[in-house]
Amino acid sequence: METPIHSIVSLFDQLGLNSTEEGISNFIEKNGSLSDSIELHKASFWNPSQATFLKEVLDEDADWVEIVNQLDEMLR
Repeated sequence: METPIHSIVSLFDQLGLNSTEEGISNFIEKNGSLSDSIELHKASFWNPSQATFLKEVLDEDADWVEIVNQLDEMLR
């Protein structure tokens, strides 16, 4: 079975965020510079369901983990 490969666009769709190139850029610009001491899922800009999804992805090493890690780096 082939593991699905997710993109930043599909992650933003999954999170219910604007997944256009402009929407993603605006989100990163607005929420970037996240402190290294804050875990990604604990950032104040997530709603509860988004935070839960991100925590579960990381805890379960789900197939979304690579792109979630990429988003984490983009926000630091």
